[in-house]
Amino acid sequence: MEESRNLKYIRAKNRVQREKGFYNHLVVFILVNIGITAFKIYGNLSSWDDFTKELISLNVLSTWVVWGCILLFHFFMVRFGGQWEEKKINEYMDREMSNE
Repeated sequence: MEESRNLKYIRAKNRVQREKGFYNHLVVFILVNIGITAFKIYGNLSSWDDFTKELISLNVLSTWVVWGCILLFHFFMVRFGGQWEEKKINEYMDREMSNE
């Protein structure tokens, strides 16, 4: 029974670590992309129209979109990838228990 509690604790801790990694990735995504966007727009500022035109340009949006797709993939791995991992862990544990 104690082993079962320890195993549940380890699984929960691993899940929290994966979620923490995702949230760290999200914060870095936002901060770095704001910095990149500001850097790309800064050189072309002469009026408000230039600002809005530059803000929605492919040059600026490309980093948000590409990194956003990677972040979305990371989200799906955190949210749905753990279930596959837990099934495999249970499978290997059952194999080990049957060999004893």
